[in-house]
Amino acid sequence: MSKISVKHFNEAILSELPWGSDLGLRLDEVSHGKAVMRLPYDDRSTRPGGTISGPHMMLLADACMFAVVLTMIGDVRLAVTTNLNINFLRKPSQSDLIGTGNIIKLGKRLAVVEVDVTEESTGKRVAHVTGTYSIPPAAGES
Repeated sequence: MSKISVKHFNEAILSELPWGSDLGLRLDEVSHGKAVMRLPYDDRSTRPGGTISGPHMMLLADACMFAVVLTMIGDVRLAVTTNLNINFLRKPSQSDLIGTGNIIKLGKRLAVVEVDVTEESTGKRVAHVTGTYSIPPAAGES
């Protein structure tokens, strides 16, 4: 069972990420160790050539990884990205992007996560992202 809800993430946590909220970024689904996020298509996300910019795809992936980690550890907002690697696989069309994230390994202080970014319109994968999150020590630990 997930330690966060879709509603809590979208209301409490995304409110602290105003650039994501401004673009309509939202969590659609969660379960233990999994999350699905959506970045709606927006002209502000495009770059010359009509493709969605890499930084916007990275925003989607990083927020999705954060949601995945929180499904496992609860609302620990001081968990932070320590590494993010993105492989751009193809030019995305002008479509909503969907990030589907899964936990690879959860340790005491680190979480390794992967996210596939797909076009909603075709289901084609446009990027594969891996990342590591640092989990802060619990109160009283050093």
